Amino acid sequence: MAQDPGDIEDTIRHVLERNRFAVLATQRDGQPHASLIAFTPLEGLRFLAFATYRQTVKYASIQQDRRVAILVEDRDGDARHAGGRLVLTALGEAIDTPLEERQAHLATHAARHPDLHKFLSSPECEFIRVAINAYQVVGGVDDVRWYRLAESATA
Repeated sequence: MAQDPGDIEDTIRHVLERNRFAVLATQRDGQPHASLIAFTPLEGLRFLAFATYRQTVKYASIQQDRRVAILVEDRDGDARHAGGRLVLTALGEAIDTPLEERQAHLATHAARHPDLHKFLSSPECEFIRVAINAYQVVGGVDDVRWYRLAESATA
């Protein structure tokens, strides 16, 4: 069943607003790795951001291969969706955050995750921004939709 692009954008936006945690998938030397992250959407649907210590498997993996997937399970569900629960996967590439934007993005992330203030102020903490290329929205076995961003977030 076709869905209006505005409807799927709204669905994705609501899932990202309702949920604060996700699973980050990376790989290094052919070995996949999954990590729980506290994420924050930035600039609408274009970027998802999170923080990590530099001495982690996820950070080393991103340094080797910047392609990542971020899975968000919408446990509370969406009353507008027939099945209620959705799973959203964002596909993208970890990119550098311009220095002039870093503090503002960190402040946004800290406001969404106030319990991480000490972690975010650590000199060992790195802020990662992921430029999203596409979202997969899954409502069930026979309900899989794709939304590709019209223009590259890295451009």
